[in-house]
Amino acid sequence: MATVEMVMPKMGESIMEGTILSWLKKEGDLIDQDESVLEVATDKVDTEVPATHSGVLKTILAKEGDIIEVGKPIAIIEVKLENMEEAKATDLPNKPSTGNGKELFQDVPEFTSIILGKESNTEPVGFEEKRFYSPLVQSIANQENVNYSELAEISGTAKGGRVTKKDILEYIAKRKEPLVPSPGNQNDEILEMDRMRKMIAQRMLDSKNISAHVTSFMEADLTNIVFYRNRIKDAFQAKEGEKITFTPFFIQAIAKALKDYPMMNISVEGDKIIKKKNINIGVAVALANGNLIVPVIKNADQLTLAELSKKINELAMRARENRLNAEELKGGTYTLSNIGSFGNIMGTPIIVQPQVAIMAVGAITKKPAVIESPTGDLIGIRHKMILSHSYDHRVVDGALGGMFVKKVADYLESFDTETII
Repeated sequence: MATVEMVMPKMGESIMEGTILSWLKKEGDLIDQDESVLEVATDKVDTEVPATHSGVLKTILAKEGDIIEVGKPIAIIEVKLENMEEAKATDLPNKPSTGNGKELFQDVPEFTSIILGKESNTEPVGFEEKRFYSPLVQSIANQENVNYSELAEISGTAKGGRVTKKDILEYIAKRKEPLVPSPGNQNDEILEMDRMRKMIAQRMLDSKNISAHVTSFMEADLTNIVFYRNRIKDAFQAKEGEKITFTPFFIQAIAKALKDYPMMNISVEGDKIIKKKNINIGVAVALANGNLIVPVIKNADQLTLAELSKKINELAMRARENRLNAEELKGGTYTLSNIGSFGNIMGTPIIVQPQVAIMAVGAITKKPAVIESPTGDLIGIRHKMILSHSYDHRVVDGALGGMFVKKVADYLESFDTETII
């Protein structure tokens, strides 16, 4: 028999860690390759993680609630000798096994921990003591406004006096006093954020802190698209069994504009600009609980209008049913948010990191407009929509940001109404 490490997989371009939600198998269970072994949560999705090899789940190294960095070991699988070739790339070091997985950490102490002290950029003035705090404990402390001085006073029950999740939750429970609404507000209701809302809130704050947000606006005449969709929508539904919305038209125009302006299809890593080869457009989808999730349409520039429509409908349906997988949420290079579906006419969307831009499309409304004709100008009723384009001013200047949103509007206005779908 041989043993191999199972590590926390990479589940998205910007995802660097995951939280262990639950183990679907226990130590000693037989497992097959690609069989789901545990559930992991990231800031984007909850997903099941399959086994990397067939064998016996010998040791579980990460407990439920632990936050583990991508690439760090979470379990040890015992595989048969005939599977050695398959396991060779991930075989454990040739050290005597203690049978409990501790040999994995001889060179890397506390693999789920961060040292607070001289090595911490967030160390408060006067806090001299070095002490290990897991990312989960730090996350809870941040959410509950527990500072490092308070953390230092908590007696940890884990090995070496480390503070566990249970320790900090018990401390918070004792510290909290009952909430008493102020006079005149006795009917106020106190609601706890769910896990996804907390993560969304943190990501939004992070994005505003990382990117220098600027928003440009452009009004587009969608009259031709409105008339075209009205003409073909019944036939499309009869043929495909689903509706065609305006979203595929927006995605198609954005994809074309990204090909014209490839420096909008980039991401930022430190002081490096990564120019993306593929055009993968994320589409924000509102869930029943009010939260948002952003599935990604891969290679959107290579899909027809009908293919875009079917892909968008499929992803939106599966998002609302909580059936998306991690692969469908990663790799985005640009994002679209349709705020018009809520009746809004414009907005200032927040960039999805590490992308550099996002576009919000508003409601399509009828407006009087000047129409140019060979015989002179006239006033007519047109279907207008405002495009709100937020971009990262660190790497996208106003000229590029403005030209890009103008190009998207041009593609929408020049849509070929003879398109066969």
